[in-house]
Amino acid sequence: DPQIQIVCVRAFDVATIVALGGAQIGVVGLDVLLEFDSSEIYAPVDLGIGACRLVVAAPDGAKEPSQSHIDIATKYPNLTYKHFAAKGIRAECIKFNGAMEILPALGLCEYIADLTDTGRTLAENKLRVIETILAASARLIVNRSAYKTETQTIESWIERFRHQVQSD
Repeated sequence: DPQIQIVCVRAFDVATIVALGGAQIGVVGLDVLLEFDSSEIYAPVDLGIGACRLVVAAPDGAKEPSQSHIDIATKYPNLTYKHFAAKGIRAECIKFNGAMEILPALGLCEYIADLTDTGRTLAENKLRVIETILAASARLIVNRSAYKTETQTIESWIERFRHQVQSD
């Protein structure tokens, strides 16, 4: 039996570690999976937990983004840029990892793209959801090379996760 190690790190670090082969499997949100966008990661199981949405939010009274260029703060510049590019809007993404809800009040941007579950934090900062970019939940991810070389072991883990999700 292969040795099992469990390591807890930030979600984007999980994706990096799995993509580079430091771990064979991991768990990340769909938001991280799509932002990271690595061909070395296979996501065979939606775990159906940690549901949230990546949304565009702005101060109460702000219009929906419709001009040809907007400034928007986000932890997800790739997803945000692609979302607005599909609408013909050039999004100048300000990469920010902290509490971005304060940035509109500081005058640094009018819009933010951030994860929300209930929207409470947005409302507390006098922001409202304008649109949803993505609905996300946690996914089991697998390193593709490990899957090819350790197929039986990895498949066994995938089936355990699938079984657990189906029985819940």
